Amino acid sequence: MSAEKPALGIFGAGWVGLVTGACFADLGHRVVIRDVVPERIEALRTGRVPFHEPGLTELIERNRERLAFTLDLEELKADATIFFACVDTPLTPSGEANLAPVWSVVEDLGAPEGATLVMKSTVPVGTGERIRAELGDRAGYVSNPEFLSEGRAIEDFVHPDRIVIGSFDDEHGDRIAALYEGFDAPVVRTSVPSAEMIKLASNAFLATRISFINEIANVSEAVGADIDQVAQGMGLDKRIGTSYLRPGVGYGGSCYPKDVPFLKLLAGNSGYHFQLLTAVMEVNELQKRRVVGKLKKHLGDLPGKTIALLGLSFKPNTDDMRDAPSIVLASRLRAEGAEVRAWDPLVTGHPELDGVVVEPSLLEAVRGADAAVIVTEWPELEAIVSPEVRESMRTPLIVDGRNFLDPAAARGAGFAYEGIGRA
Repeated sequence: MSAEKPALGIFGAGWVGLVTGACFADLGHRVVIRDVVPERIEALRTGRVPFHEPGLTELIERNRERLAFTLDLEELKADATIFFACVDTPLTPSGEANLAPVWSVVEDLGAPEGATLVMKSTVPVGTGERIRAELGDRAGYVSNPEFLSEGRAIEDFVHPDRIVIGSFDDEHGDRIAALYEGFDAPVVRTSVPSAEMIKLASNAFLATRISFINEIANVSEAVGADIDQVAQGMGLDKRIGTSYLRPGVGYGGSCYPKDVPFLKLLAGNSGYHFQLLTAVMEVNELQKRRVVGKLKKHLGDLPGKTIALLGLSFKPNTDDMRDAPSIVLASRLRAEGAEVRAWDPLVTGHPELDGVVVEPSLLEAVRGADAAVIVTEWPELEAIVSPEVRESMRTPLIVDGRNFLDPAAARGAGFAYEGIGRA
């Protein structure tokens, strides 16, 4: 008979906390998730997940007997000795990480005998050293960064590329490694600073690939090359590979726009000027605005023109609007005098989309529009290449900000088509 799996306590009922908690519950652990927002806990108790992540609602419901949601700190600590910190660490106005939620976790943890605090939140390198000094002998500390991708987080948890465990001593590192026994993935045991750096460096590298291929796409446009062919030829090199070689309107979301400045500032505070990351961020911001130039090329000045933005979330299969390119595009287009409409299968509005009319259907968004801009590659947008859409638009122009459509098919259906870096 197998030993009973340890109970787990999770600080934070956000995206990372809920995915982590539900997946561990599915593995047989008793999990208590605590948050400080009453409305969020009440929603979870009634079966409502406060954001969209495929499969998460069903996973939580399936493990309802092993999952509890609470505002009560004592309930969180009643049975568990392993605690995961899954709180947000947003950027401050100075560009640093706001670690106030992390320090609240340390304070709330107190001194339960034999406890291990596991950091899932993304924190600057050196945070673990400071927390260890604060904890003293009260509890152990382990850095176990998450590498989840929105829209496929459950799959990423269950079938990870790697599991990183950074610890100050083997005892607590072994304790957390045991939670992942049976996972078909390499376990990377490191120091705490190295684990923290792995997380930041991984996200910064992926962001760099995105900005790099966007730069290559922009140059390809200028010299008559086709980025699809260029990326294919590059990706066949085993040293390069095909991942993150798709150009577009730039990255967004909760990770890259935060973690790249984290790493750049960390380097600067350590006396090193990380020039590459400066360029990565600059390219990403400029890429979001290149769509406006493409629209002007076809339509001339934009006052009086109606532009439909198709897809608002920063990527498909999520309703996350954090640093979504659609926000920058909408603001820029309205500043140019255009009327902006939008459609998204999940997002029906957002405070930063001031003045944008979000329509309930794709057809209503493009009706009478002078151009349709694909901002997020939702599968539903394959339907845009149709006689019904073409005839409903004032000007049948598609600017494909994700190179999602087949250019020949779009042009063959009677649309003017422009992608990113396509000949």
